[in-house]
Amino acid sequence: MAALVAVAKKLWSARRLLVLLLAPLVLLPVVFALPPKEGRCLYVILLMVVYWCVEALPISVTALLPIIFFPFMGILPSNKVCSQYFMDTNFLFLSGLIMASAIEEWNLHRRIALKVLMLVGIQPARLILGMMLTTSFLSMWLSNTASTAMMLPIASAILKSLFGQKEARKELNRESEENTAAARRNGLHTVPAEMQRFASTEDKDGPEEVEAPLDLQPGSKKEEEYRKNIWKGFLISIPYSASIGGTATLTGTVPNLILLGQLKSFFPQCDLVNFGSWFIFAFPLMLLFLLVGWLWISCLYGGITVRGWRRKKSEIRASAEDRARAMIREEFQSLGPIKFAEQAVFILFCMFAILLFSRDPKFVPGWASFFTPGYISDAVTGVSIVTILFFFPSQRPSLKWWLDFKAPNVETEPLLTWKKAQETVPWNIILLLGGGFAMAKGCEESGLSAWIGQQMQPLENVPPMLAVLLITAVIAFFTEFASNTAATIIFLPILVELAMRLRVNPLYVMIPGTVGCSYAFMLPVSTPPNSIAFASGHLMVKDMVRTGFLMNLMGILLLNLAINTWAQTIFQLGTFPDWASMHLANATSLPPTVTNNTLRTL
Repeated sequence: MAALVAVAKKLWSARRLLVLLLAPLVLLPVVFALPPKEGRCLYVILLMVVYWCVEALPISVTALLPIIFFPFMGILPSNKVCSQYFMDTNFLFLSGLIMASAIEEWNLHRRIALKVLMLVGIQPARLILGMMLTTSFLSMWLSNTASTAMMLPIASAILKSLFGQKEARKELNRESEENTAAARRNGLHTVPAEMQRFASTEDKDGPEEVEAPLDLQPGSKKEEEYRKNIWKGFLISIPYSASIGGTATLTGTVPNLILLGQLKSFFPQCDLVNFGSWFIFAFPLMLLFLLVGWLWISCLYGGITVRGWRRKKSEIRASAEDRARAMIREEFQSLGPIKFAEQAVFILFCMFAILLFSRDPKFVPGWASFFTPGYISDAVTGVSIVTILFFFPSQRPSLKWWLDFKAPNVETEPLLTWKKAQETVPWNIILLLGGGFAMAKGCEESGLSAWIGQQMQPLENVPPMLAVLLITAVIAFFTEFASNTAATIIFLPILVELAMRLRVNPLYVMIPGTVGCSYAFMLPVSTPPNSIAFASGHLMVKDMVRTGFLMNLMGILLLNLAINTWAQTIFQLGTFPDWASMHLANATSLPPTVTNNTLRTL
């Protein structure tokens, strides 16, 4: 028995290497089961899917496999494959990442977050709402992971001010030890350094004695349960709102950009999806989901009850809230007066958002109509603005300096240096995007997309509304166990062919499929924000499953409501467009596929 355990442990420790070596052999029959070119393309895609799910290779390295396999296997020439890794969609995403680096460099995001929290109020339910609104807004422009890592220590500090340090952690120590150990075993994200500042076991500036937040006797079980729930509610609301907020802009999360890139690959004539049209569709959906999610989390953890609204606030609770309010004000004041660099970054950020939104909003002519049609894209707009960051001075220009010949001749630092951009921009995501676009191009060129469409013939009689509901449900629960980026790359080519079979606008199934990939709330491993919140030590897996299951269901229903109401007008979903008809005509005009008889001969 001991020998079997030892062997199992060794196999588990070598699992990535074993998958790396065995997966190509296990998937080899796929090459012979399909027509030759389609079989080879499907083989590469399935191999990448396995490597992504198991992380046999780093995710961004797996994204480079089409550069190796597609030319060698005769699927695509290298010039067509490599060009997919730097499309204009990649540069739109890069511009968003650089703008986020400048915002983080000058602490503008922290100033915005603390200011919002000062405005919403200190009551637990209001604070949860403030946390969710702030995190979702930041996540629209920063990465979901960065937004979560910044907001969690702020939430931790507020909770310690509300409840005091010792009592707030008394009942959580056991869960903290268990969950931290589980996080390390599962390779989850560690707590950022900024969070550790607030997560120390002793708060030197905090009060020695702890006061109860409710009209309960100190030390009562009900009070301790209430405090524990408030901690959980705060911490679980932050990663959820980060995932929801990222869906509101094209640059907010990677799946949105994969949708844009694959649209340009499958349907070059489709120009309905851009920054402005996406924002008009996704921003109301985000607000609606945040409101419903806040009500659910507040009822579950935040102590919202009918009696709670009517009950008169006690002196104890008022004192705790005053301490929390003072802490937020102190943190805000520690940032000092707003600097010239912060003002400059904020103005450029506003220009970035406004120009992207107004380039071609579809419901009115945008400013791009003054230039040659088809020449100006969102990537041109984004890169134009962020380029200013690299030469605009971070100190206020002074005429006196030019006139004073004795003044020190020191070169002024720009708002963002290239060295800083190199350190903070996650370049691996650019490769990941390129790998998704290369997969889509391979599916189209090899005829695999058309083959998948033929296999979906039985679905032609399914009502489109039911098909979209099932699609979003399957994808939302699939992405609980897989990367949302990988899930988007895998499902979008399939959804394109499903739309062709159903004779509906491809956007009608592709948009819900894309947004559904971001609705992963149930498990710590579902998204990096979930992992960070779980690694803080105050959440258990059962807490995330209980809360996240209903969040998933609400997200699916709200997404289907949006795609069947206001999205119909924005994206013209009620018709089968000409650009889709052209794709269908090209697919049906392909020469008949050659049957692969190799497997039958063997």
